[in-house]
Amino acid sequence: MTKYHYKLNTMKMRKHILVLICSVGGAFQLAASETATLDPHLEPLRPLLGKTWRGEFKESTPEKPVVDVSHWERALNGMAVRQLHSINDGVYGGETIFTWDAKAQTVAYHYFTTAGFTTEGTMVFKDGKIITSELVTGDAGGVTEVRGTSEIFPDGTFRVKAEYLKQGQWQPGHEATYHESSTAAVKFK
Repeated sequence: MTKYHYKLNTMKMRKHILVLICSVGGAFQLAASETATLDPHLEPLRPLLGKTWRGEFKESTPEKPVVDVSHWERALNGMAVRQLHSINDGVYGGETIFTWDAKAQTVAYHYFTTAGFTTEGTMVFKDGKIITSELVTGDAGGVTEVRGTSEIFPDGTFRVKAEYLKQGQWQPGHEATYHESSTAAVKFK
């Protein structure tokens, strides 16, 4: 083996080792995000963390698909959970930060949208369900409040169902069942 071939093989070996180290490091980082400390009040959200979820809205049709992609992650050293989502590759989307509000003794959250409105809400974990209630600030097409119920099922699905208060009347909102997806991605335009 010539010096040139030895050097080339050594460089290739180093490259393979670097790729292996990066891959293992990425796997450890993902595992760490799923096991790292989290505010005890946010623990019911742990099954969602470090994962990307894809869900089709109940009213979705092949002609007019409505697909939501949602990614959940541990944030602020475990003192918060961050959720990003986008509908139909960024036509609409938002970001939510969930934290424990010690004064109010509840999980509180703030939701910021690409449509320009925001919401502030609270979350309660009861009988295996996540119950949310939020007030809307800004122009959300006449919607002033949103309430919802979510469930994380043992089969790995996550279902969300919401209602909207519009013109003083509660109306059915969106409903979707999510499945973990390794190929879906949250997109913003």
